[in-house]
Amino acid sequence: MHGYGPTPQQQMTSRPSPATLTTVRVILVTVTVLSCGLLGWVAMLRLAIVTRRPRDWVLLVVVMVLNAALFAFILGTPDDPDDMSDASVLLMLLWIVALLAGVITYYLYVEIRHYSSLRSLGSPPPYAAPAHPAPLPYQQHPAQQQQQHQQHQQPQPNPYTVQTPPPTPTPAPQRLDQVRAELDELSDYLRKENRDGEGR
Repeated sequence: MHGYGPTPQQQMTSRPSPATLTTVRVILVTVTVLSCGLLGWVAMLRLAIVTRRPRDWVLLVVVMVLNAALFAFILGTPDDPDDMSDASVLLMLLWIVALLAGVITYYLYVEIRHYSSLRSLGSPPPYAAPAHPAPLPYQQHPAQQQQQHQQHQQPQPNPYTVQTPPPTPTPAPQRLDQVRAELDELSDYLRKENRDGEGR
């Protein structure tokens, strides 16, 4: 829809490369210094176009007024430097130095900060927290803690151990004695029958 500003992703795609930004800054600072501040409005115009803030547009107008006043002051001074008073020379020097320092410092600071904020807005978050983090040990329910404790206490079967068959039960000694007694009785009965048969 029309009327909405560019998204951070669109701003990141339209952002110049660091080499281009550095070149533009060097050129504007050099032009401002070589012109003794008379072309400082060029750097401020570039800054107002980049940031699009009302304050930078107002400062652009202020710098242009100061440049025009400085230019008029230089034209009003005599051509011969010996005819200029010390106060006029000092005022012109302070005017030029203040204009140079103010324009260059403000331009570099605001533009570097502007592009740094665009880069930070377009970068993804470094870490995304999980939707449902696991509860810490001291946050678990007592029943859950007891269940975990029981699971740790239960011995886990070792799959590598050899399963030995259970031992076969041995017959009880009482059973052997009973069978032996019955066999003795049977043998005595047979001997007795044999004797009776022979006596007849």
